Amino acid sequence: MSKHTETDRKYLLLTGATGLLGRYLMKDLALAGVPLAVVVRASRRMTAQMRIDAIMANWEQELGTPLERPVVLTGELCEDSLGMEAQDIRWAVENCRGMIHNAASLSFVSTGPDSEPYRSNVGGTQNVLQFCQEAGLREFHHVSTAYVCGLRTGVCRESELDVGQEFGNPYEESKVTAEKMVRGSSFLDSVTVYRPAIIVGDSQTGFTNTFHGFYAAVQLVHTLARNTPGGEETGFNNAFPTRVTLDENDSKNFVPVDWVSAVMAHIIANPESHGETYHLTPRNPVTSRTINHVLQAAARFFGSVLCGDDEPVVDQTEMEKFFYEHIHVYNSYWRND
Repeated sequence: MSKHTETDRKYLLLTGATGLLGRYLMKDLALAGVPLAVVVRASRRMTAQMRIDAIMANWEQELGTPLERPVVLTGELCEDSLGMEAQDIRWAVENCRGMIHNAASLSFVSTGPDSEPYRSNVGGTQNVLQFCQEAGLREFHHVSTAYVCGLRTGVCRESELDVGQEFGNPYEESKVTAEKMVRGSSFLDSVTVYRPAIIVGDSQTGFTNTFHGFYAAVQLVHTLARNTPGGEETGFNNAFPTRVTLDENDSKNFVPVDWVSAVMAHIIANPESHGETYHLTPRNPVTSRTINHVLQAAARFFGSVLCGDDEPVVDQTEMEKFFYEHIHVYNSYWRND
């Protein structure tokens, strides 16, 4: 492949652009003046270009100002050469200096090493690194997770990764493997790692386009409240007695997507901040008591009580059976942080 100067190669290439964090990064990096290209797959109804145009048009309408649109390259994370056409690969070689690897699977269950989340988080990262090596991209920004700590207790430092910790789910294990691969890539000149806590919706609007973890519970209890006999939304007297296996003093670490994106965009736009690991975590976690209050208020799930997480709920009611049948995928998510 031909050589190009740094002035020629000014773009950063972003994966995961249509996800929650990705769409905020496109906006914030545009506002920061960072030239951006994105690798996006087409959907059944929209081309890659159409998907990005729709997201950027929404931002422009919200902000009331035009934004620099990213260059759209159609591709697929889990394919060789990221599934890109030859002319798009050539464009990336000639114009891109680095990668922002944000795409990931959030699956908490797995049927094996060839399924999610390993397929995307490990195999996809391997493909991204291979592409970077072949295309000459030497600057790498990697979105990991604060939960690479696994089930450890005590202080978990930015300099630590695999210390033999036990993992709560396959997602955590896959993200540790991916981060190790990135850190072990000697061809990279600069590696910046971002470890956010649990990313939730916009701090001002509440917007989200992904419904995992906390949002899965909100959706479930909302469905219960709407469809259970006697649970019509007619007032605050409706009650759905459900014992939730959380201790009221347990806590979770949530960070709003707009804050995570703003911090990342600032770091990306300032090269003197590159080459470090950043824990993007909240100063104050959210208690299970607060989470339960939110579930009650947002989904009208009145009557739920926190019964502690030491023992399973016995003699379950029909509602409790339904709740635990559908929420079991996220059991490890609800552990105390």
